[in-house]
Amino acid sequence: MFELPELVILARQINENLQGKTVLKGELGNSPHKFVWYNRSPEDFEALTRGKVVGQASARGRWLFIPLEPGYMLLLGEFGGRLLYHPAGASLPAKYHLHITFDDGSVLTALTQMWGAYELYEQGQEQERQYVKDMRPTPLDASFTVEYFQALVESLKTGEKRTAKKLLTQEQLIPGLGNAIAQDILFRAHLLPQHPLETLSSAQVQLLHQAIIETVREVIAQGGRYDETDLFNQPGGCVRLMDSRSAGEPCPACGAIIEKMQYLGGACYFCPRCQV
Repeated sequence: MFELPELVILARQINENLQGKTVLKGELGNSPHKFVWYNRSPEDFEALTRGKVVGQASARGRWLFIPLEPGYMLLLGEFGGRLLYHPAGASLPAKYHLHITFDDGSVLTALTQMWGAYELYEQGQEQERQYVKDMRPTPLDASFTVEYFQALVESLKTGEKRTAKKLLTQEQLIPGLGNAIAQDILFRAHLLPQHPLETLSSAQVQLLHQAIIETVREVIAQGGRYDETDLFNQPGGCVRLMDSRSAGEPCPACGAIIEKMQYLGGACYFCPRCQV
């Protein structure tokens, strides 16, 4: 699944290669998938996108915003798979969940793995979409300060029991993060995934905030994660410290053997010595 760093990279590439292009024909999927969500019929999508011009794309949380001007916003979110740009004359995938042909013959396609939303809104209405409306600050927002983060953690210490991993990956508390990037964040913050939130000290909260910011920026700087691809089907250069290839290997910091466990719906990789 794409997380915030990959969506930032995709938005940049769209702006470098698609911005200003005119839509010749917009098509929704030709391959049924019960976990792909549309809010338009194929006929409406084609009619509403015809002749529209690609504006400046942006990413926020796990959502990609692509203006189709005038008047519309193409919203892609909570999705994984392939979002690809094909120059005129290039071979195209036989199956797709989104297919936009531009008047210069180039094409944008998307093929979904797991799930995803491909929705077209009248501009401004996308802000009312669930998960977009009232989205909390993301790690790339100026408002994601250490003071904001400390207040967020403090507000979550009462009531429902939460852990460090749940803070990072559940309930959109920190939009844009997922299980994959959370592993390195927790390693850098020296926290086990199941570390109780209510026991975090002020120093631990500050370190966790720093780890979030640094990890997200590092993944972006390296072109995304190695197991995700960009608009040109190129994998990112960021090899995570903690992932499936790490299990059973020495910790890069202390040499202890990296362990694996299942927790909160996904695999977790951690150092039993560095993380507490």
